[in-house]
Amino acid sequence: MSASRRGGATDELGPGEPGGADLLAALLDGMDAALCAFDADGVVTHWNREAERILGWSAAEAVGRAGFAGWAVRSADAEEVQRRLMSAMRAPGRQVHEFALVTKDGGRVLVRTQSAAVRGPDGSPAGLYCAFSEVHAQIDLERSIALSEALFEDASWGVVLVDADLRPAVVNAHAARALGVGRTSALGRPLGELLAQGVEELESVLTHVLAEGAPPGPAEMWVAVRTGEGTRRRCWRSGFVRLASPLAEEPVPLGVGWLFQDVTEARQGEREASLLRFRSNQLHRAARAAAECEDPAEAAVVHLEFALAGFADHALLDRAVPAPPDSDEGAVRLVRLAATPAGTPGPDTPPGTTGLPVRYGAGHPALQCGERNGTVRVDAGSGPAERPREWARARLWPADTAHALCAVLRSRGRTLGVLTFLRGPGRGRFDRSDVAYAEEVAARIGAALDLADALRDQ
Repeated sequence: MSASRRGGATDELGPGEPGGADLLAALLDGMDAALCAFDADGVVTHWNREAERILGWSAAEAVGRAGFAGWAVRSADAEEVQRRLMSAMRAPGRQVHEFALVTKDGGRVLVRTQSAAVRGPDGSPAGLYCAFSEVHAQIDLERSIALSEALFEDASWGVVLVDADLRPAVVNAHAARALGVGRTSALGRPLGELLAQGVEELESVLTHVLAEGAPPGPAEMWVAVRTGEGTRRRCWRSGFVRLASPLAEEPVPLGVGWLFQDVTEARQGEREASLLRFRSNQLHRAARAAAECEDPAEAAVVHLEFALAGFADHALLDRAVPAPPDSDEGAVRLVRLAATPAGTPGPDTPPGTTGLPVRYGAGHPALQCGERNGTVRVDAGSGPAERPREWARARLWPADTAHALCAVLRSRGRTLGVLTFLRGPGRGRFDRSDVAYAEEVAARIGAALDLADALRDQ
């Protein structure tokens, strides 16, 4: 049985067109929404498959009935439902109502209807159509739309829809701020134009999601974002979902939904806390090991060995001694007490290097440190590979040195020497937390050397 009455359907599509009624029935049955139509007297003229699915009444059972009374609504509600439905023929536009309809098996379904008049050639009402769906399905749809709008307007995390070509198709306000671009300027651009680092990892994840589906859990990725002041490293905790068309029989990927939140400060805080715990533990272990040394000078070297682990590539311990009366040297004269072997990072002291004066030139960072009684940090800077090597050799440091930190050794108001930590180009420059740690180590080494002097003078 067709979803519409055979009679008159051909005229509605066009006189003389063969199969017009069948085409109309196919169109109605292919709709996702339930649809029925009434003529001017309220008789059902059309009933599609979705209406049959919701209520259980077939087109053969529905078409030709007068309204819903006696079969699709309760008798007590029939008059009110009929009045509200038929009022759409006299009202402009669409009318929206909610009714409780009766299914074929006696159950009740709350539906939301949209009704509008169907006009004849002279403009007079010739009937009406009524599209309806279950209220919970409509509410689910409205919630999905509301969620989408909220994500792209008010969400406190970044949301980016990436198409199958791995280019942003939709970007919310939070994501645009995180990327440092406008919401529209980011659309359609390759991710490599938006991120300076981390693009390969991100594109690999997006490709995997398109092919295999979402990963089991969020992932944290470090990226570098281009800004007007340069690049900024950020850590984004990201989740991914594959988007597929709900209208296709087979899953057709439309792209990937990428949601992320900036957790840079939290991760940096965790890293700093972990580093602080490690360094505190090293200081504790060094103090216990130094307490077992009979010679305080040996205890000073023990402190140096523990401090070097994970902190620097090389370390130099220079002792301050008085300059000869007839010497042209400055106020601070340094003698090598301990050092790591050049070219071989580690705490070992090369034989034959202790007790020898260090021929630092004027303005050397170690001499500046001793003269100022304060910490000095210097860096080789950028440039051709040979320039940093020449910079390091000129200061009598290993050729692979790129960053240096000199901390003064003080005890009882006296300058006892200088402690120098050196890092290669593969490490970052010394920061403020590094300075605090180096000064703590220098204070302990200074106390040990002062005790060694006191015992030697006895």
